[in-house]
Amino acid sequence: MTFHRNRLFWPLAVLVLLLVLNIFFANHFFRITVNDGHLYGSLIDIARRAAPLVLVGVGMTLVIATGGIDLSVGSVMAVSGAMACLLIGDLDNQNSLPAVFLAIGVALVLCLGLGVWNGFLVSVIGIQPIVATLILMVAGRGLAQLITGGQILNVNSAPYRRIGAGYFLALPVSVLIAAAVAAVAVLLTRRTALGLLLEAVGGSPAASRLAGVQARGLTWLVYVIAAVCAGVAGLIYSSNVASADSNAAGNLIELDAILAVVIGGTALTGGRFSLGGTVLGAVLIETLNVTILSVGIPVEATLLFKAVVVVVLCLGQSPAFRERVLGRRRTPAPVAPKEEVAA
Repeated sequence: MTFHRNRLFWPLAVLVLLLVLNIFFANHFFRITVNDGHLYGSLIDIARRAAPLVLVGVGMTLVIATGGIDLSVGSVMAVSGAMACLLIGDLDNQNSLPAVFLAIGVALVLCLGLGVWNGFLVSVIGIQPIVATLILMVAGRGLAQLITGGQILNVNSAPYRRIGAGYFLALPVSVLIAAAVAAVAVLLTRRTALGLLLEAVGGSPAASRLAGVQARGLTWLVYVIAAVCAGVAGLIYSSNVASADSNAAGNLIELDAILAVVIGGTALTGGRFSLGGTVLGAVLIETLNVTILSVGIPVEATLLFKAVVVVVLCLGQSPAFRERVLGRRRTPAPVAPKEEVAA
């Protein structure tokens, strides 16, 4: 198989093209400086902005691999940040490290419960995933507003701020968290039987059940994982802005997450999936956002330009489209002569 037929070739090619394009419109785009032991630069900013999307995308990939979809991840992000900021804001000493860890733990447990709810509706009750998660998409945003009282909760906690704005080993903590979660997910799905079982459930649920695969439990599990990943992303978002905004947190991130999964080569019909492709898709989306600003495209046309680039990318990934446009027809298998067949 040639390299250009690899499902990650076109996303990687577009990413390289966008990075090269920034050289002509953004001064010192590839420059990375060290200040107080911290790395700074446009590339570092892209990685930091992509961290929440990578986390949400990892969970979304596992859900889509089973043939499902999760539209509630943005609302779960809002709930996570709201709960953490509410508990931290009630502390007499917001810099108390154990109390901050407790607040983070409570927020993630709440997100885990929301994932259990999604999984219950899909795997036990049998509601279609798009409908089941749409329920939490609406109700979760309302729950976040109830937690915050419809207000923006500001926090002044140095330990909490380190999650989204801190550095460790010269790199942003948020990037390290996203990289660690993605690495663990890859190990679990590619070094154990989990990935094969998820692909079996998404590829053919009926056949997987006949083969003895616990499809219901696996389906439940992926929705829990997706909710926890979204909860961590919500902590990063609220920590970075030092506040909880139930309306802005995670707004429409579910669409970008689905887009990152598709760009990464995972089919929405379920089955084979690529976590590495999803990470690449998330980085590509954030690079595209930065490129739009660098080129100076008007704000009114930003979404349209983004849509055009995504359509071109998806068409480039389509073998049928490449065959029609580029004239690359598959060569039929040679047919043996009748004499050889008779022999």
